[in-house]
Amino acid sequence: MALSATISVSRLRRTASGAASGPARGGAGTGGWTVGALALAALVGMPIAAIAWAAIGGGGGSIAALADTVLPTYIANTAALMALAGGIAAVTGTGCAWLVAATRFPGRRVLNWALVLPLALPAYLAAYIYAGLLDYAGPVQSALRVWGGWSAGDYWFPDIRSLPGGAFVLGFVLYPYVYLLARTAFATQSRTQFRAARSLGAAPARAFWRVALPAARPAIAGGLALVLMEVLADFGVAEYFAIPTFSTGIFRSWLAMGDKPAALKLAAVMLVFVIALVAWEARTRRGRSDSRDGLSARDTDEPLVHLSGSGKALAFLACLAPVLIGFVVPAGYLVSLAITPTAQAAAGELATYLGASLWLGCAAAALCVAAALLLAFARARSGSRVTAGAIRLATLGYALPGALLAVGLLEPLGAFDIALTRFARDSLGWQGGLLLTGTSAVLVYALGVRFMTVAYNTVSGGLARIPPALDAAARSLGAGPSRVLARIYAPLLAPSLAGAAALVFIDTLRELPATLILRPFNLETLATRTYRLAGDERLVEAAIPALILLSAGLLPVLVLNRLGKR
Repeated sequence: MALSATISVSRLRRTASGAASGPARGGAGTGGWTVGALALAALVGMPIAAIAWAAIGGGGGSIAALADTVLPTYIANTAALMALAGGIAAVTGTGCAWLVAATRFPGRRVLNWALVLPLALPAYLAAYIYAGLLDYAGPVQSALRVWGGWSAGDYWFPDIRSLPGGAFVLGFVLYPYVYLLARTAFATQSRTQFRAARSLGAAPARAFWRVALPAARPAIAGGLALVLMEVLADFGVAEYFAIPTFSTGIFRSWLAMGDKPAALKLAAVMLVFVIALVAWEARTRRGRSDSRDGLSARDTDEPLVHLSGSGKALAFLACLAPVLIGFVVPAGYLVSLAITPTAQAAAGELATYLGASLWLGCAAAALCVAAALLLAFARARSGSRVTAGAIRLATLGYALPGALLAVGLLEPLGAFDIALTRFARDSLGWQGGLLLTGTSAVLVYALGVRFMTVAYNTVSGGLARIPPALDAAARSLGAGPSRVLARIYAPLLAPSLAGAAALVFIDTLRELPATLILRPFNLETLATRTYRLAGDERLVEAAIPALILLSAGLLPVLVLNRLGKR
């Protein structure tokens, strides 16, 4: 994700709830909590400000050169990838959500939660797997040639390493965002209106298009906005399938060509897409309204639409297909590769990459949880608009693609690092190189900005469930702030803090583009190792680390499924 091409529990939570925190517990004044929130907002806003400054600052020739060469291609490919993948996700997610919510068929209860499983699979892993399965030398085409007695040139087979192939992979991995929100909308909307339409002679299909779908449209649009954010942020699929998009263009300009101004200009154009998607997602939350009459699909097992025997079989197959494509087939293929001698032999170096991933995940989780605590208490203690605005900015990192965030951070941090190192040399006798650039600290900072929203929404949700009267009672009995924190908030917030740390840890484990750009030369994680092995067409050797990443993604998926049911 960006995941980012990675899973973001916070995005679904924000879209499903429409609010990021509970009510304020303190006055409206601005104090130390507000100052802390403003400081975090400044740290998150720094890459955005750097990119905006690069867009309006000097280097006009650079953007003109981009407009004459690669920029139209990046815009066209990114827009086409978003349109195709978004279309697949919208149709698949909405259709399966309607079948699960409105009909009854064998296997429905299992498929109800199984349809969320594709989110456990990072999109770049799905790209590697389907390329291995569907390439000319892969098992599918090899079996076709044996079955048909064909040779090269005797048959046509779609090229998976193409823009439509990338859209296929992204669409079937990301459709659960739409499915979760649409399922909730269909399950909670009025059944009376749908049945009234049926009683007036409307066929089930017409009642769906005229009644059920319009009522669920805001939720579907919100899920689609999240899908489009993930597609925009994708780097692994586009890079592996050689699709020139903004993410691959930024990566190529910054690292391969060393053209930092061009990378910043591309990031500025990409930022326009991000802002538009964030505004659309926020609008869907503000405009959401449910049509309820006290009787929802959750209150009765009576289906809205009765299916025939063949209809039940088709509904089962329609809901089973996305699960097979998005999870079962890739996971099964990874397992088949992981048990081979070649994969087992390559696992000898796994401890090094696993250790780096664990360290990076723990550091990012600790940073995000600490920042989330500060923001959550700032929200609870201060009801000022300044604090609320600072929290919104501080939690904007979830929408920033990893490649955009990385180049936006490197420019201002590089200037600060040069000044800091010069001061250390002149005043402290420092004889080494730059103090920050090329260290893990910059990567942890970027990951903290990227995933702070995940921790904040989890912690603030736990804090909102603690009655303010407990705090007031303890303070009235003479307990100081530190004792109140240790005796009341720490035990009650422990589950939320643990959950926030786990989710940030897993997202960090799977993050690819920001890690590739910002990591030190001697730091290799499970994600970057899998990326390099797959890029060298050594997918068998990448199978075990890829399987670990897939397994780690199951926890956020279970959380997402619970949130969707709520």
